[in-house]
Amino acid sequence: MQLGYLPWGGSTELRNRRNEIGLRDDRVELTYAEFDDWTAAFAEQLSEHGLGAEDVLAIMLPNRVELLVAMFAAWRLGAVATPVNPTFTDHEADYQIRDSAAKLVVTARPVASIGDRPTIYVEDMRTSCRREPTVPQPLTSDSLALLIYTSGSTGQPKGVMLDHGNAEAMSDMMARHLGLTEQDHCLLVLPLFHVNAIMVSVLAPMRSGGQLSIVGQFSASRFFEQVERLRPTYFSAVPTIYAVLASLPEDVRPDTSSLRFVICGAAPVAKELLERSQQRYGFSIIEGYGLTEGTCASACNPVDGPRKLGTVGPALPGQTIAIMGSDGTLLPPGSTGEVVIAGPNVMRGYLNRPEATAETLRDGWLHTGDVGRLDDDGYLTIVDRIKDMIIRGGENIYPKEIEAVLSRLDDVLEAAVVARADDTYGEVPVAYVSLYPDARLTEDDLLEHCRRHLTKVKVPERIHIVDELPKNPVGKIDKPTLRHLVRTSTQAPTA
Repeated sequence: MQLGYLPWGGSTELRNRRNEIGLRDDRVELTYAEFDDWTAAFAEQLSEHGLGAEDVLAIMLPNRVELLVAMFAAWRLGAVATPVNPTFTDHEADYQIRDSAAKLVVTARPVASIGDRPTIYVEDMRTSCRREPTVPQPLTSDSLALLIYTSGSTGQPKGVMLDHGNAEAMSDMMARHLGLTEQDHCLLVLPLFHVNAIMVSVLAPMRSGGQLSIVGQFSASRFFEQVERLRPTYFSAVPTIYAVLASLPEDVRPDTSSLRFVICGAAPVAKELLERSQQRYGFSIIEGYGLTEGTCASACNPVDGPRKLGTVGPALPGQTIAIMGSDGTLLPPGSTGEVVIAGPNVMRGYLNRPEATAETLRDGWLHTGDVGRLDDDGYLTIVDRIKDMIIRGGENIYPKEIEAVLSRLDDVLEAAVVARADDTYGEVPVAYVSLYPDARLTEDDLLEHCRRHLTKVKVPERIHIVDELPKNPVGKIDKPTLRHLVRTSTQAPTA
């Protein structure tokens, strides 16, 4: 079974576009045929190093074309790719490399090994075959494709096993939902060790015969220059990036006319931030929702259809989203409960963690750990994470509700609420807020705003104003760090 999103597969769009530009970064521009040739050459080199079917290749590179060459070369051999955060320390990288049982590592540093695994330095990657290219290893839907590691916010990172069937389903769902064609061009700004970038910014446009431009690490000072120069039709980003763009000086007024839409996902986002970004820059922001265990996305507002700001849209085609009560029953529209998902995008499981897999995949559903509700039209609103819920004197408090109230103030850029242990109430909410440049709000102003719009039990015990909220490697607000700071100090964190 040849899968359509592979350049050497049976996709009509790709067969017709082999001599057209397919992808680029700051240093190189490739047609699909050139990318295919480079992939074949590196697959030959990997094979000479002993990598074969079902082996794991760790790829520890920053965003650049070679990362995709390595990933597709592994698939050409029937091997599995595990992208590693290139900013990891050797200790952090060694954990993922060992846990995944990677046989070989592609690295941006000229070192002989990482841990006890041999490496191939990125500058030594072969670019042309020394022999006749071999026929790609036949792939089936249940051939393992990716091991994507979770951020580890609830313990040691877990390897999410995604097979080629998951990737095929997800990239097809996104391409159809977004209406992608060969005329589309994605500006890739998210890290490629995360499933969002791989599925939405690489596989979806490639299977459509479109283009992708890799611009490396996001830079606020260069971003709109890249948009004006490259003329992409869309990009996918996290709320933090939109917050940074919204806080740029008022005289920054770029030409964004090439953008059909832009996508916001990976973390909850304030409705006010979406409205502010849309009004200022003129692009349509499509909010979506998903998780690594679901191969990226499960719900997304339509590009050409009713968009409900503040919701994450309806289920993507081919998926089912339901709301489940604590007793396991499915709840009617308007009810609040756990978001559960079913579809061909649901992961195979967690690598070597049968208990965690059994806890997450139950009775045909992927249990997300998120609290949400569906409206009568099937649009999903995420209320909060179950594990983020604060119980104050027996009252359930969802931090996202407090964060939404704080974000209504024009001067508030980002807000995060976590629990502090309390001898009397059990837990109390504490808020951390960053402001737009030149904002004049004080902690007392923020508290007074909360008192006007929230019942007394939901008003934060204290609000810390900080320069910047801490972020994890994929750009989400790092609540575990905030919880640690609350436990160990009464002072606000420094950016």
